[in-house]
Amino acid sequence: MHKIPVTVITGFLGAGKTTLVRHLLQNNQKRRIAVLVNEFGEVGIDGELLKDCQICDEEDNPNENIIELNNGCLCCTVQEEFYPTMQQLLERRDSLDCMLIETSGLALPKPLIQPFRWPDIRNSATVDGVVTVVDCQALASGTLVGDLEALEAQREADPNLEHETPIEELFEDQLACADLVLLTKSDLVEETELNKIKTWLSQELRPGVKIVSCDHGQISPDILLGFNAAVEDNLETRPSHHDHEEEHDHDDDINSVQITLEQAYDPKKLVTTLTKIVEDNEIYRIKGFVNVPNKPMRLVLQGVGDRFDYFYDRPWRKDELKQTRLVFIGKELRQEAIEESINNVSL
Repeated sequence: MHKIPVTVITGFLGAGKTTLVRHLLQNNQKRRIAVLVNEFGEVGIDGELLKDCQICDEEDNPNENIIELNNGCLCCTVQEEFYPTMQQLLERRDSLDCMLIETSGLALPKPLIQPFRWPDIRNSATVDGVVTVVDCQALASGTLVGDLEALEAQREADPNLEHETPIEELFEDQLACADLVLLTKSDLVEETELNKIKTWLSQELRPGVKIVSCDHGQISPDILLGFNAAVEDNLETRPSHHDHEEEHDHDDDINSVQITLEQAYDPKKLVTTLTKIVEDNEIYRIKGFVNVPNKPMRLVLQGVGDRFDYFYDRPWRKDELKQTRLVFIGKELRQEAIEESINNVSL
């Protein structure tokens, strides 16, 4: 089967990445597009903006094609977050034409691209191109980001952030990895200043990388998609301040365990047991649905590390079984041991 082309959209907080993706979805020219949104802090805002585009056909589900990864900087949670999500999406690659990854304002581009060298992803997907979104108004005012305080707050709010990259170096890395630079808010800058910014940016980019002004994310998909760059094959030509650091290696011992149970569970008692299971095993994520006694609503449960969240999303349908279904993603997990621990939960 064909490889799914993946476009990585990077840039600082507030540069206009979500506006760009939203416009692309609304003007998709019948492309079937899946989107990964990496956000934290203001959890759910970007994802809801994209899901509310109202561009999905009746047979499409925006909750399947627009996925939020909100447990920290994506380049720092590659194995725990990105890898299992990509596996799920690639299982349906015959129903997708392309994929977008909207990074957080703190993500380094190259660590996110390196997993596309792993065999189980490389055989099914390729990084078509990297688009770096730049706030022209911020550059004109002498800064790299429009709201520095918001960026620092985002940095402090991310418990999984493993790099303390100065924003100047992060900006240089974003430019060095780009196949296209989009200048947003250029309508707020005088033409002479705009030309100076373009001249300066061109000196920071690899030969042949274009700079395009973009008003409120309104740009043709034909410009954003179809670079055919196979970025994972030429990362060495895209220098980074972090090239000397150890690459995120793929751990072949990562696996998932899926458990289906017929009985109903009290959410608090179940979370107490799951917390103990996390303490005894190297588990990155737990997610699934829970059948709660005497409740007509389905409970959605999500866990990252020892942090759990659960909520009722909708009533059980008449044609579906009221089952508790949980997926555990971690390292060297044993199905029997986890099932035994779950079965010890008092009802």
